[in-house]
Amino acid sequence: MSHVTRQISRRSMLKATGVAAGAVGIGTAAIPTPAAAAGAYAHPGLLHTRTDLARMAAKVKAGAAPYTAGFAKLTANRHAQSGWTANPQATVIRGGEGQNYVTLYNDIHAAYQNALRGHISGDEAHLDTAVAILNAWSAELTALGGNADRFLAAGLYGYQFANAAELVRDHPDFELARAQEMLSTVFGTVSDDFLVRHNGAVISNYWTNWDLTAMCCVLATGLFCDDKAQVACAVEYFKHGEGLGSIKNAIPVVYDDGLAEWLEAGRDQGHALLGVGLMGTFCEMAWNQGIDLYGYDDNRFFKGAQYVAKWSMGGDVPYTANTRDKGAINGWSGRETVTEAAPVDPASTRPIWAMIANHYTKRRGMSASYLTQAAAKSAPEGGGGDYGPNSGGFDQLGFGTLAFTRDRSEDTSASPSPSATASTSASPSASAPAGGSDPRPQGSAPSSASSVSSDGDLAATGSNEVVGWTAAAGVAAVAGGVLFMRRRDRVRRSQ
Repeated sequence: MSHVTRQISRRSMLKATGVAAGAVGIGTAAIPTPAAAAGAYAHPGLLHTRTDLARMAAKVKAGAAPYTAGFAKLTANRHAQSGWTANPQATVIRGGEGQNYVTLYNDIHAAYQNALRGHISGDEAHLDTAVAILNAWSAELTALGGNADRFLAAGLYGYQFANAAELVRDHPDFELARAQEMLSTVFGTVSDDFLVRHNGAVISNYWTNWDLTAMCCVLATGLFCDDKAQVACAVEYFKHGEGLGSIKNAIPVVYDDGLAEWLEAGRDQGHALLGVGLMGTFCEMAWNQGIDLYGYDDNRFFKGAQYVAKWSMGGDVPYTANTRDKGAINGWSGRETVTEAAPVDPASTRPIWAMIANHYTKRRGMSASYLTQAAAKSAPEGGGGDYGPNSGGFDQLGFGTLAFTRDRSEDTSASPSPSATASTSASPSASAPAGGSDPRPQGSAPSSASSVSSDGDLAATGSNEVVGWTAAAGVAAVAGGVLFMRRRDRVRRSQ
């Protein structure tokens, strides 16, 4: 099915369920207007806007700290070099036999880093390299395979590919339509299907980060492809989804001290940090289109992020015991109870904090002591390749010190506003000089009482890496847009 046909089909289904595309209620104070309401989405407008790119270039050119340290981190990364050559595959497999997904995530990070470096430095060789990598993959990739971990591949690498491609969408050599088609059919449909079917498991079987990878892919793909219905689905799932990635399931308890429990803190540190980073990524992409999810439900994400920042640095946090159902629908089943937050390694981190801390302290003028401390501790943030060679070191695009450090807003009560609809040119006018450990997240199993062996756990994770997931049985993926809409409609009627 073509991308245009999928857009029409999705819009028709939205109307059939009584939800107008682009008309999702947003925010908790003044309600911003999504960019899509008046036409196409603002571009560039995923993690980085036109204004963001101009700010980075100007600050680096002026030698301003900490931008220069962040840029030096970027230019020192081997993925950010203009000599990078892509190695595209027709089928990418994550989980099970014949895994080759390492090639995909390395190439995506090379495309993103070269694109970011090109915008900041003005060196077109880096933009050309990013385009060549992305074009090579959109011409070759047709399918994702493997066990349940293929859903992680779809979510993580789908949102990342979209962000890299967004930075070069106006480059004269970039195959935009082909990239949109690939993102929709190879990545978007798999992530959409996961949010509908959850791989044939009961709705709470998969931990929070599984949903969040899929949510980020659905949102990023929708924005990149100007698919209003897909964006509306992603935003609605963030607010009211049945799975553990929706905000009230991911952050189930708000405490009187202003902190809110992050569900996966009961699992381990690495996955909790991953989840916070993914939810921050989701909120940032939405914000750049005028949708305030950072502030949704009385800043619930802020409270959850503060909780994880404090806990991950070794602070004491409360944890309310919770029990989740596990297993396959009409198959084996079990329950798992988690009673306390898992142990942490205060030296462990991911490149997630600068984006979140800067939003709340600089855009909103809020006091965020734990977020600020975590951001300072991890600065300057690197990206893929700076946090070890395994997949967990590539879960975030990173470089937040460079990309998200900002001056304090003069109006911290203002609603988000979409960036200008005109895209940044492929050859930015600003220029800047080129600059020049392995703190992988650690964690332990949750304190739990389980009535079923992890051998049969669909969400038992898929690799023996510290930040990975163990092997899981797979169910063939199918396009889930229509099913997503039906489930979404059923949820709305029941509330």
